[in-house]
Amino acid sequence: MNGFKYLIGCTLVVVLFITSTSCTYKPEKAEPVSNFQVERYLGTWFEIARLDHSFEEGLSHVTATYALNEDGTIAVLNKGYDKEKMKWKSADGKAKFREDQSVAALKVSFFGPFYSGYNVLALDKDYQYALVAGKDFDYLWILSRTTDVPENIKTKYLELAKKVGYDTDKLLWVDQEEKTKGNNEG
Repeated sequence: MNGFKYLIGCTLVVVLFITSTSCTYKPEKAEPVSNFQVERYLGTWFEIARLDHSFEEGLSHVTATYALNEDGTIAVLNKGYDKEKMKWKSADGKAKFREDQSVAALKVSFFGPFYSGYNVLALDKDYQYALVAGKDFDYLWILSRTTDVPENIKTKYLELAKKVGYDTDKLLWVDQEEKTKGNNEG
């Protein structure tokens, strides 16, 4: 009987691995930016808006910082402030291109071998503002190099997100107002 349980367990692990690694990495109508220059994308981005999800729930002052690793992957550091617990939370991850590095279609992992989609759908010519889609309609972000976005960029990105199929009415606009001295360390 133990051998049978072992076989069932191994089968479940293999099925979970296959389904997690063969999943789609973007919504059907989402087209990642081409002519992407990763070096210009590196650095810190402020999260202006997001579709809320459990791993960022309740966080304000959220940033994402990207740096190139020696092996060509991208180090990801996401950080945000939990007002309720009065402390900073952070998550380290790794991103890699799914195919051609000139296309902003990546996969990102915060949990070992499990990856999810990271697709830059819009990016201004100066790499100051970005619209990023995840693997499905549960993940969407508007990012900026500063703590706000001009109204014309915001309108353009919201229209594009709607065309792809996102419900932009569900976006959470992230508090990026300056915090009091002593509370901005992480």
